[in-house]
Amino acid sequence: MPTYEYKREDGTTFEIVQKMSEEALTTCPTTGQKVKRIISGGGGVVYKGEGWYVTDYKDGGRKSASTPPADSTDNGSPETKAETPKKDTAKEAKS
Repeated sequence: MPTYEYKREDGTTFEIVQKMSEEALTTCPTTGQKVKRIISGGGGVVYKGEGWYVTDYKDGGRKSASTPPADSTDNGSPETKAETPKKDTAKEAKS
C-alpha cells in the first residue's frame, strides 16, 4: 500500500498509509483540520538482482560511430597483437 502525504490548514504535514482505491482524506484523523493531499517525491527505486546487461538498453550495446574498430590500422590491413598474460594482483596483495 502506498504512503500519502497530506497538508493541514496550519501548514503542518503528515503521512498515512492508504489503499489506492480509498478516497483521499478531507479532514485530519488526529486534529480534525481540513487537509489536502500533496504530490510528493515518492519512493526511491529499488534495484534487485544480478545487475545490468548490455541487452537491457534500447540501443542494444551499439558503439558510437566515432569509435574506430580496435583491430584495424591506418592502411586498412588487420593488425595482430600478442597478448601478454596478466599478473594475479589479488595474490600479490595478500603477501
